[in-house]
Amino acid sequence: MHFNMIASGSAPSVVQIQLPDGSVKEFPGDVTPLAIAESISPRLAQAAIAARVGEKVTDLKRPVTETTDVQPVPVQILTEKDAASLGVLRHSCAHLMARAIMRVFPGVQLAFGPTTGNGYYYDLDLPHKLSEDDFARIEAEMQKLVEMAEPFERFITNRDEALAMLEGMGQKLKCEHIQSGLANEATVSFYRQGEFVDLCRGPHIPDAGRIKAFRLLSVAGAYWKGDASGQQLQRVYGTAWFSQKDLDAHLEQVNEAKRRDHRVLGKQLNLFSISPEVGAGLCLWLPKGATVRALLEEFIKGELLKRGYQPVYTPHIGRVELYETSGHFPYYRDSQFTPLYGHDGGQLVDFWIRKLQDGALSEADEKSLLASAKILGVEIPEYAAASGNLAKIEVLRTWEKQQERYLLKPMNCPHHAQIYKSMQRSYRDLPVRLAEFGTVYRHEQSGELNGMLRVRGLTQDDAHLFCTPEQVEEEFRATLQLVQFVLASVGLEDYRVQLSLRDPKSDKYVGSEENWQRAEASLRGVLTELNLPFTAREGEAAFYGPKADFMVKDCIGREWQLGTVQLDYNLPERFQLEYVGADNQAHRPVMIHRAPFGSMERFTGMLIEHFAGAFPLWLAPEQVRVLSISDKFEGYAREVEREFRAAGFRVTTDLRGAKINGKIRDAQIELIPYMLVVGGKDQENRTVSIRDRIEGDLGAVPLAEAIARLQQEVTEKRIRSVAKPAPAPATSNEGENYAD
Repeated sequence: MHFNMIASGSAPSVVQIQLPDGSVKEFPGDVTPLAIAESISPRLAQAAIAARVGEKVTDLKRPVTETTDVQPVPVQILTEKDAASLGVLRHSCAHLMARAIMRVFPGVQLAFGPTTGNGYYYDLDLPHKLSEDDFARIEAEMQKLVEMAEPFERFITNRDEALAMLEGMGQKLKCEHIQSGLANEATVSFYRQGEFVDLCRGPHIPDAGRIKAFRLLSVAGAYWKGDASGQQLQRVYGTAWFSQKDLDAHLEQVNEAKRRDHRVLGKQLNLFSISPEVGAGLCLWLPKGATVRALLEEFIKGELLKRGYQPVYTPHIGRVELYETSGHFPYYRDSQFTPLYGHDGGQLVDFWIRKLQDGALSEADEKSLLASAKILGVEIPEYAAASGNLAKIEVLRTWEKQQERYLLKPMNCPHHAQIYKSMQRSYRDLPVRLAEFGTVYRHEQSGELNGMLRVRGLTQDDAHLFCTPEQVEEEFRATLQLVQFVLASVGLEDYRVQLSLRDPKSDKYVGSEENWQRAEASLRGVLTELNLPFTAREGEAAFYGPKADFMVKDCIGREWQLGTVQLDYNLPERFQLEYVGADNQAHRPVMIHRAPFGSMERFTGMLIEHFAGAFPLWLAPEQVRVLSISDKFEGYAREVEREFRAAGFRVTTDLRGAKINGKIRDAQIELIPYMLVVGGKDQENRTVSIRDRIEGDLGAVPLAEAIARLQQEVTEKRIRSVAKPAPAPATSNEGENYAD
C-alpha cells in the first residue's frame, strides 16, 4: 500500500512550553510531548501514555505546534494516574478489538469505535453474526496483538488519496464518511498498527503493550450513523483498564449492577410497569411505586413551602408559538413529539417546510404536495407566485401561523414565565419562586429508552425563581443548598458538581456575550464560596444559560446526573419579563431553573438500584408486616395493625395458615423493613416480637415502644443499608471520550 504523508505545516524554530508547575522552557519548534517528558525524567517518559496540549489530549509523538499556536504552550504529560489516559487506552483497545475481529472473521466493514463512560464499542458490518460465544476467540487474538506491542502510528493524507486507499481496502463505510461527514476537510488523519489502518482523529497510546487488562462485554444491533433507516450493523462492547485489579473491580460492579437492575426489581416488587398498549417510554406507576413517589413529593413540597416557594399547575400542552419564543422549538425539535394541528393539513405543511429547508424537494414531489394540500383544504394561492425556497417557506409559514398549533410540553419554564407575566411585579415582590411537579414529554429514540431511567414522559420537581440581578447569588446559593439537603435525605452524599458552560465557538446558544459572562462568573463564585468541588465542561450548558449539575455516586460507585440548577438571563429577555424597580422604571428579572430530583422517574429508578429495592423505612411502600403465629392470634394481630396504622405506618397483616418461617421468608423476599411476629405471650403481654430485615430477631418489646422506636427511625429518615459496596475501579475516563 502506498500513500503520501502530508506535513501539517512548518513549525517555528523555537517554541516555549509551560509545564504544570508554571515554569516555562524553550524547545525546538518540532518538539513532541515525548521529547519534553524525556527532558524532565526518563522515568516520566517511560510512564507517559499521552499528553494534554492546551485543552486537547494528543499523542506523545505529535508535535505540540500541530495542536495549538498559543505561546507558551501549556503541556501536561499524562500517565496511568490521570483520568484522561483511560479514555486514550480504551480508544486504542477499540482499534485492537476491530483488528482482532478482522483477523478472526474476514470481510469486516469498519464503522466507528468511540469510547463510553466505562469502556468502548465498535460498530461493524460482517457476514458472521457475532455472539458472546465468539468472545473467547476474539480476546485470544487481541492478547496476541498486545504481546506484539506494535506502535500506533499517525499519518495525514489528502481526501483523494484517502478515498483511493480506503476503496482499495474495501472499506465502503469509511469512504462514505469521507464523502459526507468529512466533506469540508481537505486532509484526514489515519492510524496504522501493523496491517490495520483506520480513519481516526486519535489520540492513541504509544503501543498496544500498554493494554494490561480488557474484556469483551456484549454485542448488540446498531445503525450506520444512528439512522434507523440506514444500514444495520453489529456493535461490540468492551472495556479496558490499566490493571487486572481495576478490571476485576469493574466487572464486580457490573455484576452487582445487574443484580440491582431497576427494571427487574420493579417487576419483582410491583413498583412500575411499561405497557406496549400505553406506549414505549411511558411509565405506569403501580401502587407501591406510586407510594414511593408520593412520599418523595410530599417531602420536598413541605420543604419548599418552608423556603418560600409557591405551588403552580400548568397544562400538558402549549401553543407552538410559546416554544418558538422560548427557543425550545425548533432548537430541540428532533427530541420532541410532532406538533398537533387544528387543521387536517397541518402535518403536511410542516413536512413541506422542512423539505424546502433541506433543499430536498423535487419538482414532482412539489406538485404532489400541492395536490395533497388541495385535498386537505389548504388554501395557499400565494404559493404559485413565490420565487425561490425562502419565499415559498415564508408563504407556508404564514398559513401555518394562522392555524392552531400545539406541542406536548417539552419544558415547564415557558409556562412559568407566563405565570410570572400574568401580573405586574415590583422589586418588592421578588424573588418569586414558582414550583410544580410538571410532566413533560421528549420523543427519545426507542433504542435509547431504559426503564424509568430514560423515558418519554417524565415528571420534573421543577421550579423557576425570578429575582433581581442583586439577588442572583443568594438565590443560586440557596438552590444549591436545597439540592444538597434533598440528596442527604436519601443518603446520597458522595457527589461532585459539573459546571456546564457554553462552547464559545458554537452558535446554538442564545443571548448576549455580557449576560453569558455574568452568569458563568456568578456560578463559579457561589460554587467556590460553598466549597463544592466542581469541574467545568464547555459545550454542556443549556442553550439559554450555564448550569450546575450534581453528579452523584451510588453505593456501588456508579455516577448519575441528578439535581440541576441553571442560571438564565435569556428567557426573561425573550419573553419580555419585567418588574418595576425602586427607580419606578421597568427592569428585567433573572431566572433560575432548578430541579433537585431531576425527574421523578429517573430519581426513583436510581433509588431502586441504589437500595437494591430495599428502601429505608421512611420510603418503604410497606413499612411493617404483622405475622401471626397461628389463626388463634388473628384478633391481636389485627389490633397491632390498627395501632400501627393509627400511628401513620403503612402496614399489612399476614393471616395465612402457613408456618411462621414461611411468612418470614416471604416478607424478606418482598424486602419489608420490619416484621412483627405475634403469638400467645405477645397477646398476653401486649408485646410484639420485632424482626428486622437487616439484623434479624430483635426480641419482644411492648407495642407502644415498638411504635415509638420505628417512628423515630422515620422522623430521622435514617438510612440503614444492607448492601456491601463493591470496590470501585481506581480511575475512570470521566469527561474524555474519543471516536474515530
